[in-house]
Amino acid sequence: MTAESRPRKPRQRSTSRSGNAPQPADPTRDVAFDILCGVVENRRMLENSLSRAATDHHAPPRDRAAAHRLAAATLRHMGTLRTLLEPFLRKEPPEPVRVALMMGCAQLLFLETPPHAAVGTTVSLLRRRKLAPFAGLANAVLRKVADQGPALLEGLDQSRLNIPQWLWSSWNGLGRGVPRAIARGISHEAPLDITLRPGAIAPEGGELLPNGSVRLPAGTRVTELPGYEEGAFWVQDAAATLPARLLNAQPGEHVADLCAAPGGKTAQLAATGAQVTAVEQNPNRLTRLRENIARLNYPVEVVEADATTWKPNVLQDAILLDAPCSATGTARRHPDVLWVKRPRDLTALVAGQDAMLEAAKAMLKPGGRLVYAVCSLQEEEGPARARAALAMGWQASPFTPEELPFLPEAITPEGWLRTHPGMWADKGSMDGFFAARFIRPAD
Repeated sequence: MTAESRPRKPRQRSTSRSGNAPQPADPTRDVAFDILCGVVENRRMLENSLSRAATDHHAPPRDRAAAHRLAAATLRHMGTLRTLLEPFLRKEPPEPVRVALMMGCAQLLFLETPPHAAVGTTVSLLRRRKLAPFAGLANAVLRKVADQGPALLEGLDQSRLNIPQWLWSSWNGLGRGVPRAIARGISHEAPLDITLRPGAIAPEGGELLPNGSVRLPAGTRVTELPGYEEGAFWVQDAAATLPARLLNAQPGEHVADLCAAPGGKTAQLAATGAQVTAVEQNPNRLTRLRENIARLNYPVEVVEADATTWKPNVLQDAILLDAPCSATGTARRHPDVLWVKRPRDLTALVAGQDAMLEAAKAMLKPGGRLVYAVCSLQEEEGPARARAALAMGWQASPFTPEELPFLPEAITPEGWLRTHPGMWADKGSMDGFFAARFIRPAD
């Protein structure tokens, strides 16, 4: 079985009728279908739809998790799935029907779901959704896909097909061969990375990574790991640990974490003994931040405020600005970003990033340091913003390979940090991050 988990089989029957017989209730596929339609038709992020869909279909946690994995697998291979379906379709079906067909194909080709289950549940799904006229089409197409199997993938450039053109073109600027390496890194389900509290014991079955993170197999349920409730660790991709590490907070320093949710970097900063203030404006994300800090029991001041207008009681020694961004670097874990984001989305994001960079100067002591970071692979949000910061009067403080001896290739000639999902391919890859460090000049 692959790293993607196999969706669970239906267990009960629906009371509604569609066609001539009651259709089996199938929360896993109903939830996956709803969130995929949200992504494909409405450009709605997967996580924003998951809770609502799971509630609507009364999906228990295991079905919810399986639905998430099915939807993510479909999105991860969506370009390939669209292409291989074309020869089987005489005319364009409605988009919800195409979504159902892609789900069926993903199960057959990437999830090792038995053919009778993949075909039957897709047909039932269409009948439940008042798309019964297309049930015959789905049955015929998916049976052909099942018969031909992996041979359908031969000759397809899956790496190229699964990345939208605008992203592929933009990633060419990262270096020769990098877009293809990123695509390979995104093509499989990401493992679970955790950061240990100092002195905590790593859960069994984890691999210690060179940066100190512990990597566990994909599908690991973090809340069931020994030590979770006691605050022994927190979830954080290996690449996400680097910006806080490079800020190099010291015991007793006043340090602000701007746009702090969900709190992984906040916890890293607090673990150094610094006096940390975590600033977050979004109410939902603020709730998650408070919950995580409470579980970890770190003495962090959590403030609900806009990072462009917040005024600290004392000038800070250091600031970590993990700015809101397109999040294209997180496509390993959130493949929906590939299909939801558009080039025009960057305009508002860049304006917000510049506003935060400008505002942060008034929060720092002269000589204080700032690390600007984004989980984005886009030039506009990374190097271009670093150059904009220099134009605002920030002083460059380049990173050195000695600061990241386990990942020197992530340090650019300018002294910035650039990671991407093509790195550490032999270890399960990592997220994409950009970071740059600056000093506030003396007045």
